[in-house]
Amino acid sequence: MNAYLLIDFGSTYTKLTAVDIDSEEILASAKDITTIEDDIMNGFNNAFAKLKIEIEKKIKIEEVNFIKKIACSSAAGGLKMFAIGLVPALTAEAAKKSALGAGARIMKTYSYELNKSEIKEIKDSDADIILLAGGTNGGNKKCIIHNAKLIAEFKIEIPVLVAGNKSANDEIIEIFEESNIDYIITENVMPELNKINEKPTREAIRNIFMTKIVEAKGMKNAEDYISGILMPTPAAVLSAAEILSQGSDDEDGLGNLMIVDIGGATTDIHSLAEGEPTNDGVIPKGLEEPFAKRTVEGDLGMRYSALSLLEAAGTKKIRKYLNDTNKEIDIKLHCNKRHEDIMMIPKEGEETVFDEAMAAAGTEIAMIRHCGWLESVYTPMGVMYYQHGKDLLDVKYVIGTGGVLVHSKNPEKILKAGCFDPAEPVHLKPRAPKYLIDKTYILSAMGLLADEKPNLAVRIMKKYLKEC
Repeated sequence: MNAYLLIDFGSTYTKLTAVDIDSEEILASAKDITTIEDDIMNGFNNAFAKLKIEIEKKIKIEEVNFIKKIACSSAAGGLKMFAIGLVPALTAEAAKKSALGAGARIMKTYSYELNKSEIKEIKDSDADIILLAGGTNGGNKKCIIHNAKLIAEFKIEIPVLVAGNKSANDEIIEIFEESNIDYIITENVMPELNKINEKPTREAIRNIFMTKIVEAKGMKNAEDYISGILMPTPAAVLSAAEILSQGSDDEDGLGNLMIVDIGGATTDIHSLAEGEPTNDGVIPKGLEEPFAKRTVEGDLGMRYSALSLLEAAGTKKIRKYLNDTNKEIDIKLHCNKRHEDIMMIPKEGEETVFDEAMAAAGTEIAMIRHCGWLESVYTPMGVMYYQHGKDLLDVKYVIGTGGVLVHSKNPEKILKAGCFDPAEPVHLKPRAPKYLIDKTYILSAMGLLADEKPNLAVRIMKKYLKEC
């Protein structure tokens, strides 16, 4: 039997998925604690021992031939980046969107000319990549050249990805070559005003991740065993979402969809849709949105970020999602407990009820931040509306993943918290989607599989993503 072994070296767990590529079945899945502190292969070996036990419930392990072992990773903090642009709402925002789409965690976004305190902040950080953008092609190049000179002057040792005004590239190359700066040039992330060009940047970030960052994070031992660590885990999830939405050569996609990924530190939202206005009298405004968009809410996690979630939501919003028999729950006490014990597994009863209320509140806030919104404008012809961001009213599917959703007895209730609210119609959130759950944590695995066998990846996702 020929199989693929798909591996996710996560920040907390290493997750393995074995796929029989002939019968198009998931043979088994398993996970164990990620051991980045000593040797990442220790956690992998523990998970693989569990995987073999699960496989042998169906077939002898000796009969399985793993012809490919491929991985993604968010271990050791994942892929951390700075984004530098010109105007905050334009090139800086385009750089940020592109980096997020590549699976990065944005540590900070800078605009205009950097000052010395900002460049020192970058130099003293543990960032993996600097994304240097600024100016449309043929437009302003003074700012990006100034920032390149500061990077060279301060001898920044972080790899720099240049994705700005192409007219500045020759001068930037000279500056970086003279100072031995590690850099890569790619296409402008915003070649024309309000037009985002994120795919070349996403691909360049992925290449840097594969060739430099994996080794720097002490994961070389893993590379010696597997075929390769191909991308950051969030990029794998976005890749799975993209192919599930658009389909492959032989398989139809599901159309416009969103993914809600609730974790211990962040809540990630992915949307796969053009996002053009669906109502009359609405005019798009601002930077063009990418079809495949990811946002990361670092203050909306279930464990590491429990206190910041409380701050963002407030007790009133969390209490809104507690059922009537749990109105006396001490919300601050529960959030503190989760923040202090990041490995906490909730028990049935009050702990589970509170986890799900937190998740619902976080989902509501994360979806408001991700989705577009309407601004009313009064004109001689009556009220008109500007649309900021993506119109996601007609999204067909909302897919949930992450522990609190996977283990919930009512995940639809959590996901519905992030959908359209008639009381706040300016927020362009999904109106009537179907809800699916990633019960077997296959999304990152299918993003890896899609790189080599896209038709198979789509068919497996259609088979294993279950309606609530």
